[in-house]
Amino acid sequence: ERQGWIATAECHEIRVSLADEDRMEYAVTGQDQKYHFAASNPRKHQIVSMLVAKHKDDDVLIIGQYIPQLEQIAKRLDAPLITGETPVRQREKLFQQFRAGEIHRLVLSKVGNFAIDLPDANVLIQISGTFGSRQEEAQRLGRILRPKTGGEVAHFYTLVTRDTRELDFAHHRQLFLTEQGYSYAILDAHDLVGTNGKG
Repeated sequence: ERQGWIATAECHEIRVSLADEDRMEYAVTGQDQKYHFAASNPRKHQIVSMLVAKHKDDDVLIIGQYIPQLEQIAKRLDAPLITGETPVRQREKLFQQFRAGEIHRLVLSKVGNFAIDLPDANVLIQISGTFGSRQEEAQRLGRILRPKTGGEVAHFYTLVTRDTRELDFAHHRQLFLTEQGYSYAILDAHDLVGTNGKG
């Protein structure tokens, strides 16, 4: 990073509360489903929209684990979605449009973890991940670490539902990033919404 081989990156964890009715449902959800339930928190959608608006002049990747959640986000943002079901030709076309600056938003499933070359991507929003996988965290962060022509800082956001199992797993990933020397800030979604002047 210091020598310019990779971009400087700032990592942000944004903690999002469950709605009251969802908190009740989470409490009675079976242990094996609690992580999925928390990771799919619908309140994350508004935060994604706000971050995309904040980075309207940037090239943004939104990446997650669960297809229904990604479909909702893609529809909300009017952005293309690439999953394992997307034909290779269509994927390549969208990647090329992103590289050419024709589109500035892409929503990706786990296919975004592997071997895609999008050097201008400088913002990544992770809305759900694979439990506490450090390897996945490194792969996703790597999507935005290509050196930028203007030397700008890359931003890595991970959205986590507070007071749930998702927070426990996020802690493992956070430790990994701080061990690698990345700056890591924890933000509260309420503060973010408040600074934007919207509820």
